[in-house]
Amino acid sequence: MVNFKDFNFAGQKAIVRVDFNVPLNEKGEITDDTRIRGALPTLKKILEDGGSLIVMSHMGKPKGKVNPKLSLGQIANAVAAKLDVPVKFAPDCAKAKEAADALKPGEVLLLENLRFYPEEEGKPVGVDKEDPAYSVAKKEMKTRQELFAKTLASYADVYVNDAFGTAHRRHASTAVIADYFDADHKMLGLLMEKEVVAIDNVLKNAQHPFTAIIGGSKVSSKLAVIKNLLDKVDNLIIGGGMGFTFIKAQGGHIGDSLHEDDLMPEALSVMAAAKEKGVNLSLSVQTIAGDKFENDANRQAVDIFNIPDGWEGMDAGEKSLENWKKIILSSKTILWNGPVGVFEFENFAHGTGEIAKYVAEATKNGAYSLVGGGDSVAAVNKFGLADQVSYVSTGGGAMLEAIEGKVLPGVAAIKGE
Repeated sequence: MVNFKDFNFAGQKAIVRVDFNVPLNEKGEITDDTRIRGALPTLKKILEDGGSLIVMSHMGKPKGKVNPKLSLGQIANAVAAKLDVPVKFAPDCAKAKEAADALKPGEVLLLENLRFYPEEEGKPVGVDKEDPAYSVAKKEMKTRQELFAKTLASYADVYVNDAFGTAHRRHASTAVIADYFDADHKMLGLLMEKEVVAIDNVLKNAQHPFTAIIGGSKVSSKLAVIKNLLDKVDNLIIGGGMGFTFIKAQGGHIGDSLHEDDLMPEALSVMAAAKEKGVNLSLSVQTIAGDKFENDANRQAVDIFNIPDGWEGMDAGEKSLENWKKIILSSKTILWNGPVGVFEFENFAHGTGEIAKYVAEATKNGAYSLVGGGDSVAAVNKFGLADQVSYVSTGGGAMLEAIEGKVLPGVAAIKGE
């Protein structure tokens, strides 16, 4: 695989898949430019080498139809300001050959939203999966996807994937396009390289004790992650809403707390597997319960096994945090994905904020910490701690699939795996 840092882009046209799926307000203004800033080192390196740049991305979920509210044309000026060069805009990503051919060294062309074309995601349109015609439609769409990828590839000499947030999808622009470039002309961008190295650091090169903190609302969304981690970690902290399924499975009274009855057998299985493998599985012992799912709910600290009827666990209690602090501060490698409370409510964000502080303190003491997932990232940002952890992942879904042990199509297409 070609190393991006070593490649000289002078005289080369590079088409770069980025993740510019940035949030916009009603005026079409960017409210958080983190993703654009993350791609700048890759984009600037190409321009500084004397190459020309074709930038492609998706925005939102237009489902294969043109939607002006999701047009990347809205962010062209913001991208130009960050790159400090003018940015041309191609209003149709599949009909940009002429504009791409006209690019001179140092010039930039931004393509329209890739997902305005159903070929990008490669999903049959208007055919239900249960319909007998689905298999035929799927085969036809695969052919159309390959042609779409071939069209995008025809714009450039080199392909660079710097969009980790979509690396777990085999889309035209994230994986299929790589088939149209030889091994010496396709590579991972700087952001992608960082992400891959960060995940390898926790999954393949972890120093022990290794602690994973898995939070969030549902066991179902992270069961595969938890199972894969049991073979790697010394400590597994499970918090947030998903923890109540484990508590109820043990006979606990959880009041009106969020849980998944059908996954209680799986929860018990995870606990048994952890014991067998010698993993310290740490669940909450105390919760801050609310009498309604609102920020201004009445609150009380209660034993996790004895939550009153009409109340639901909404944040980690101090006794839980005390236990978790000891575990986190004694760790050499830390992976954190998911909040330990209803983080969007200020009155129930304390526990998640404390976890962020513990992870930052452990990092200061020499631990390697990887934080990923929207609310976990929001927590370290909210408390000004993002620069005090080792790495903050830009791709929640991609990171989770990598932790599950899955091969990411966007990475495999470059590495030839």
